[in-house]
Amino acid sequence: MTTEEQVIAAQGGDDQAFYGLIHSERVRLFRIAYSYLKNEEDAIEAIQELTYRAYLKLGKLKEPRYFHTWLIRILIRYCLDERKRRQRMTPVDEVPEPLSKELNLDDRIQLGMEIENLKPNHKHVIILKYYEDMTLTEISRLLEKPEGTVKTWLNQALKQLRLVGGKGGGEHA
Repeated sequence: MTTEEQVIAAQGGDDQAFYGLIHSERVRLFRIAYSYLKNEEDAIEAIQELTYRAYLKLGKLKEPRYFHTWLIRILIRYCLDERKRRQRMTPVDEVPEPLSKELNLDDRIQLGMEIENLKPNHKHVIILKYYEDMTLTEISRLLEKPEGTVKTWLNQALKQLRLVGGKGGGEHA
């Protein structure tokens, strides 16, 4: 059964199809939630809340092919709301694996703190591009912004990270 067929089945009341959709994305959803909330328990809670919200609003999804984008958008909005609600900035202990393979612990901590200090849109693009390996087109669709805007945010974020990190340039894409 394709994703679109599963979504249609879930919209028709098939709870197993809905569970299968969520289950197939669980690792990716957890990584995204964790990258925003910086806490395993909070990330798990975010996934639970996402599951609840998505289940309630699944009937409003008009294009089944955009299910994954729609799901991630709900998750990001929840994570941002949760961070605002808790009004806390958790120090970054570790940068997720894709960005940290060649960095020592001090550099990973510094990079994580620099990413935390980026403008929200810049931070979203960095996390989705480099932590979740999403394309600019996917990010554009997810954030509901033109691809050119997403490219600009990415370039501005990378420039800011280079300036703060004291690097004149480097390969980031």
